[in-house]
Amino acid sequence: MERKVKTAAAKTRLSSVANAIRLIKAFSDEDYEIGISDLGKRLLLPKSTVHRLASTLIDAGMLEQSAESGKYRLGLVIFELGSLVRRKMDFSSEAKPFLMALREKTGETVHLAILDHASIVYINSLESKQAIRMTLDVGMRKPAHSTAAGKVMLAFQPADVLAAVLVDGLDGRTANTIVDQDEFKQELAAIRTRGYATADEENEIGVRSLAAPVRDHAGNVIAATSIAGPAQRLTKKALATFAPDVIEAADAISARLGYQPLRAARRHRMA
Repeated sequence: MERKVKTAAAKTRLSSVANAIRLIKAFSDEDYEIGISDLGKRLLLPKSTVHRLASTLIDAGMLEQSAESGKYRLGLVIFELGSLVRRKMDFSSEAKPFLMALREKTGETVHLAILDHASIVYINSLESKQAIRMTLDVGMRKPAHSTAAGKVMLAFQPADVLAAVLVDGLDGRTANTIVDQDEFKQELAAIRTRGYATADEENEIGVRSLAAPVRDHAGNVIAATSIAGPAQRLTKKALATFAPDVIEAADAISARLGYQPLRAARRHRMA
């Protein structure tokens, strides 16, 4: 009986979240402000339900209510979230020329990825022009611990971020994946020393990759630039040869974002 009650409560919460999303998406340039009755009609929900959802969203800063008309409009939090997405998009655009140059130098598929909890998300991908190549779609996710991009970002994250990734253990994607946490921490320490990470068929058999960190103006690692290709062509020796090129591309993107090593070092010392 208790399990059924919990299941029903979970479904109710999911329904409320879905309705809240529908409510937010009801607004547009043409419908900047909408009254409670119109929202109820559009969402096919009782006015009491819409009022409850709107009150919750107002508390979260996602909606505002006009003092004059009593109608609702999108709040500043939505604007802030939209600005964050736009900055990510701008960041990807700023990086593209350097990614294109890196692809020309290496002949391999080039990626730009960001860290999202225990995963990485690809926000830019330029495919190799070779017949046999690595293919990835923008928006695709992969585990952070088994990819070069993920490892190089984790190597420079605060301890609590790494702990959150390790709390559920490290999934063995292939026989080469590092699953021992102590060994993984040693790998991250080595990455910090050399300035780049490699993945030797750790996420997918037959694929090798190498990644370098991208920093923002404050010196925080916010992304990674990587190359990936078939292991038969992207040998360990080839990876070592391409490492300076990947680091150079990541550093160029970092500089474009305002990163200046000496200034960032002074800022961290003062903190």
